[in-house]
Parts: sequence; structure tokens; C-alpha cells
Amino acid sequence: MLTVFELALRSMRQNMKHYYLYFFALTFSMSLYFVFTSLQHDQAVQNMTHPSVDFSGGLQIAGVMLIVIIGIFTLSANGIFLRRRSREIGLFQLIGLSKGWVARYLMIENILIGLGALLAAIICGPIISRMFVLILLNLLDLEGIVGISFSVTAAFKTVMVYFLINVITSIQMIQKVYRSTLLDLFQADKRPDLTKPPKAVASAIFALLGLALIGYGYELSGHINKQLFVNALLMLGSIVAGTYLLFRVTIRWCFYLFRKRKDGHLGLTNSLSMAPLMHHTKANANSLTLITLLSAMTITMISMAYSFYYSVEQETRRDLPYDFMFENEQQEALSFQSELEEEGIDVKHHVVEAVLTQGVILDPNDESYKFEESLLWLPAEQLKQTGADVDMPPDGEAILYNAGASLSGDLDKRYPTEIELEQHGQTIKYTLRTVMERNIMNLDASGTQLLVSEATMDKIAEQMAGTPDYQKIHFDTYQVRDKEELAIASALYAKSVSLDRLTEDFYSQYKEVLQMTGMLIFIAAFLGLVFLISTGSILYFKQMTEAEQEKQSFKTLRQLGFDVNMIMKGIIRKQAIVFLLPLSIGLLHSIFAIKASSFMIRSDTMIPASIAMSIYTVIYFVFALFTIGYYRNIVKNAIS
Repeated sequence: MLTVFELALRSMRQNMKHYYLYFFALTFSMSLYFVFTSLQHDQAVQNMTHPSVDFSGGLQIAGVMLIVIIGIFTLSANGIFLRRRSREIGLFQLIGLSKGWVARYLMIENILIGLGALLAAIICGPIISRMFVLILLNLLDLEGIVGISFSVTAAFKTVMVYFLINVITSIQMIQKVYRSTLLDLFQADKRPDLTKPPKAVASAIFALLGLALIGYGYELSGHINKQLFVNALLMLGSIVAGTYLLFRVTIRWCFYLFRKRKDGHLGLTNSLSMAPLMHHTKANANSLTLITLLSAMTITMISMAYSFYYSVEQETRRDLPYDFMFENEQQEALSFQSELEEEGIDVKHHVVEAVLTQGVILDPNDESYKFEESLLWLPAEQLKQTGADVDMPPDGEAILYNAGASLSGDLDKRYPTEIELEQHGQTIKYTLRTVMERNIMNLDASGTQLLVSEATMDKIAEQMAGTPDYQKIHFDTYQVRDKEELAIASALYAKSVSLDRLTEDFYSQYKEVLQMTGMLIFIAAFLGLVFLISTGSILYFKQMTEAEQEKQSFKTLRQLGFDVNMIMKGIIRKQAIVFLLPLSIGLLHSIFAIKASSFMIRSDTMIPASIAMSIYTVIYFVFALFTIGYYRNIVKNAIS
């Protein structure tokens, strides 16, 4: 007589064709968790990164997110498998086996699958970890040799995650066995009765409400940076609620209208595509909503991370137009230049004389705004000699240069405005024509950067001389001609500047931000890949279950004279709708989510977002092909 363990082992071998994708997804997820945990404790990689990059903290947060993803995926997949095996569970109880025996049988099978995934993750982990380290070093623009190593700490944490997942899924199985009656188990795959139409008025109201909520969320995305926290919550809440209603009511209502228009005569193709969707859309509303929202979140996360990484050099140059800059440090500048010459580094050196005063930039939207700040008046003629791309303002007018201007709200309503200077009890006004979203002097220069003509600056110097905080500023700017020599020049600059002054140079800032964004895209890309595999697998499992339920229909169609290709036309259309519907809505959600968060990135996000969306779509398409292939095998076996 077979034991519970032997029966579970035999069942697992027989059902492996159904579990292989689940096994792969679970193995990949746990391998990735092992890799992240290994990297978190890898001191060799941490020593290569910039001290300001929170390497360990970023991977720790990624590990926690990965546990959440694995938990959601395993619960969803296990729920599908339990529903699919409801009749089997019922038969076990019908022949006299106790609920405790059935629960133990299911738990042993689940433990064996999870244990296989765990062992595969830990065995393959060190090799995968090395591959990931090479990818990470390439993203961070670091050079180094990292050997294959096994982290006992990472293995232990991965085992703990395995036990946690097993506990959660075991509880799910116990609830399924003990809370379900025999009638529930044998009718688990029964389709709802769709002969009665949905309630017309209620369905129409909720269908329109779902669309209205999504539209409201999209509308908020255009000005989310105003009252950021409140608008972000409203946008998220309305889109989540609207998406749920869309799948729960709106789409089903559209299917019903289509069926009514056809007067019930759908034909073969529509019967195989539209009818199953009408049966399952309401029941699958929760999972389709989750898949759509996870897809949107994943695409947004990857797109934003890639946008940050993609625009690092451009963004750094907005902040630091010169490779190196000295402010009122002529001696240090001369020392730095002599060291560059000793190293044979060719550099362009220019001097810019500026004026620093106190003043007020008026806000046309708030006349009471009178905040006095340091104003740095920079002459356009001298800046042009350094190679800067600047316009020449008319005499008496200024242009504000501020790389972070977009973060301060609607710029169109704030400019033009006026600048007020107090000179010995008198108020002098200058026109501030517009703002440019970049700097004309490096970020660490004193004061708000204002571009004026040299004649205007000389006039301001004459008027403000003798006032408090008035100061003449001497800038030494340097541009290295050969960018390959920037690293050496940056090291020399760090030794030349005063220790009591916070300084920034282009190369060190670029490397620091590149590593931060490289870490971000590394984490986002692989978490996104797990999201994608998980959501694609859940859709695959659901369609696999529906394919098994439709076997008898395929046999009937064969008896009526339909062949495999004719049946597959309707199935392919169904899969196109099943996969494209959550994907297209998720893509649409992500477009507006990227729009909402684009105020954080000053560069164009279109190219990075398009690349991320294209890759996501291609991988989703692969899952659709797997599903169609599985359906084809079911149809062939059913009609043979």
C-alpha cells in the first residue's frame, strides 16, 4: 500500500508538465533573492562603490520586495492549482480518506516542489551571483575581478524565506480542505449562468464609474507635483478602484452588449474566444486587476530607473557646466593648473569676474513674498568666452539659470518678474525676463545665478558697492579637452581645493550619480523581471485550467466536423484578448504614471520608457505563445 509520501511523489511526477513553469518561476525568484542577499554581504563589491551609495541598504530593500513578490505569486498560483484539483480533493474524501490525510498529501507535494526550487536556487546561486555581479559592475562603470563565492548567510536567509512561503501556502491548503464541502469541491469549475443579462442600470452606472475613476486618475497625473502626497494618493486610489470596476463590470457589460447585438449567434470563432471570457471575466476580476496594476507598476519602475540612468551625464552637466571651478581661490587654482601641466593634461582655463549681492526676486503670484537671498550676477560676455551657450540679455534685464527650477512649480506663471535691490534706503529694480533649467556656473557657486550683460553687472557693482554682503567674485573655470583624463584631473582637484569648502567637480559627481542610478536600474530591472514572470505565469496557469475544462467542448466540435486549425483560430483570439487586455491597460496606466513622476527627471523620458515597454511586451508575448502551444496540445489530444 502506498504511503502519503509515495503518493505525493508519484502525483508530483505525473503533474510536472503542469508545474514546470511554476517551478521555474519559484526557482528564479528564490535564486534572485539568494543573489541579492549574497551581494548585500559582499564586501569586495561594496569597497568598489562610492561611499555615498547605500549599496547594502538598496539590496536589503530589494530583498524585502522580492519576498512580497514571491509570496503573492505562490499564493496566487497555489490558489489556481487548488481550484483546478478541487475534484481530485473531493474524490479523496469521497472514498473515505480524512481531511487531515488530504491536507498532509497536498502539503507534502508542495514541500517537495518548494524544496526542489530551494536546492536549485542555492546550488545555482553562486554562478548566477557572479553573472549578476558582472552586470552590476558594468552598470556602475566599475572595473574589477569578482570570484565565485558561496555565502552561508545568504543561504540561511533563503531557507528562511522557503519556510515562510511553505507556512503560508500550507495554511491556504488547510483552509481549502477543511472549509470546502464536497459539493463545493465538485462544482468548483462550474461556469456561471449567463443566460440572464446583467442588471442594465446598475451595470451601466458602475461601468461608467470605472472609466470615470481611471480618467480622473489620469487627469491628476498632469499636475501631481502640486500637493504631491494628496494627489498621489487620489491618483493611486482612483486608478485601482477604476481598474477593478473595469474588469468586474465594464468589460463584462461590453461582452454582453456584443452578444446581444449578435442575437446570441456568435459563430465558432467568437464562441471559442468571447464566450469563455464572458464566463470568467467576473470571477477573474481580482487577479486581472492585480496583474494589470503589477504590470503598470513594473513598467513605471523600470522606465523611471532607466530614465535616471540614461540621463546621468546630461543631468550632471546641467548642474556642473564646467569640469572644475574655483571661487575666490586663485592660489589653489594656480596650484591645480600647474599639477595638470605636470601630468600632461590639456585643459582650457578661463576667468569670470562676477558680483554677489543681496536681493529679492518677486513672485507675481504672491505679492507678499519678500524673501531676501544671495544673487550672483554673471556677465554674458565673459561666459561666452569660456564656450558657454548663453543668450545676451538686454541692458537692465536678467535671465535666471537654475537646474532645479522645474521642482518649484509652474514656471510660466512666475516669469517675467522683477528683482529688487536695496541700496542705502533706495529700491532699485531690474527685470527678470525668464528662467533656464540649467546652471551657467557650477552648482556649488555662491548665490542664485543670474545672467546679465557686462554693462548691467558693472552698473550693479557701482550701485551696490558698500552695501552689506556685497562681494566681488573671481571664478577660475577649467574644461579638460580629453575626457579620458578626467579621472586623473578629478583626483588632483580633490587635493587642491580647500578642506573647509564643499566642492563638486563634474567627474566625481557623474560617477557618484551613475553608481546610484546603476544600482537603481539593477534592482528595478530584476525585480521587474520577477514581476513579469510571476504575472505571466499566473495568466498561463489560469488559461491552462480553462483549457482542461474545455476538453469536452473540443471533442464535441470535432464530432461536428471542425479540425484543429479551425478551433485554434478562436482560441488564439481569446489568448490575444486575455494577454493584451491587462498588458495594454497596464501600459496605459504606466504612461500616465511616468508622466506623473517625470517632474523628478529633467531629461526626456520617452526613449527609456519606450525601450522598457517594448521589452516587457516581447516577454509577455512569449507567455502568450506558451499558452497557445499548451492549448494546441490539449485540442489535439481531445479530438484524437
